[in-house]
Amino acid sequence: MKPANLIDLARRKGAVIATAESCTGGLISGAITEIPGSSDVFDRGFVTYSNAAKIEMLGVDPDTIKTFGAVSEEVAQAMASGALRHSDATLTVSVTGLAGPGGSDYKPEGRVCFAIAQNGTAPHVETIDFGPLGRAKVRQSTVSHALNLLSAALS
Repeated sequence: MKPANLIDLARRKGAVIATAESCTGGLISGAITEIPGSSDVFDRGFVTYSNAAKIEMLGVDPDTIKTFGAVSEEVAQAMASGALRHSDATLTVSVTGLAGPGGSDYKPEGRVCFAIAQNGTAPHVETIDFGPLGRAKVRQSTVSHALNLLSAALS
């Protein structure tokens, strides 16, 4: 979904959005705020690239990171829930992944974990393996998928 359509949908639903981003480093927030009028529906973006930032800014439990690793659905869910608690948003998306280069057999390059948190509903989490597309393409694919997840949550 195009960010402009997301803004319109959020406005119609009375939603306020926040992001919690690791591997995208603020690109999702940037895509949303590129659209005039986004201030009607966008509260803030948390760029939590380091584990310390995830813990300090979003309240992610260090034991969750230690047990599951930063690139995990458990951490993505904790990030999205933390963004909801630490903002005025009613809907949050989080992403954490390996944009590359690098990775391992256990956590390959191109793996990204997503979570959506929304007031009054259980969080939605999923993992996408985009594959070794290169850093820029993995990050752009992550932005597109995150915008689609936000739109789906509002539909």
